[in-house]
Amino acid sequence: MINTNIILNLDFIKEKLSTLEYLERDRIYCRHNMMHFLSVARICYILCLENKINIDRDLVYSAAILHDLGRIEEIKSGIRHEIASCDVAKVALEYTNFSLDDKMLILSAIKNHRTKSDEITFESLFYKADKLSRNCFDCMSSDVCNWSSEKKNHKITY
Repeated sequence: MINTNIILNLDFIKEKLSTLEYLERDRIYCRHNMMHFLSVARICYILCLENKINIDRDLVYSAAILHDLGRIEEIKSGIRHEIASCDVAKVALEYTNFSLDDKMLILSAIKNHRTKSDEITFESLFYKADKLSRNCFDCMSSDVCNWSSEKKNHKITY
């Protein structure tokens, strides 16, 4: 988890995590915070193991930590957060020891984390993990959430 910890210790990433926490402080729906990022990582890693996709755990956790940091730009200026998150990730990944292929895979997962696919790939499992990380069954705002009843997680799966 060397690269994940490199990313977590970058001053500009710490600042973005703090800013995002502040901007979403009054959000009544699921928040985009470290708890969410770690849930996405853990679920995604389990899904990869179950689907026999050989992927480095460090890569999964790094992608998960970076995937929603663009929410800051989305909140402030309306830029789609998956695009803004890729911009943040490109800078953060320069500090890591990931190969170019690994960096491209991380960026692809971030860019596509809102795009559903029936194909079994790291990106599609990352999308699925992002959705499965939501605890709709325990949400006080579930009745006013814009997710459809079919999309909500009514039980623990992972």
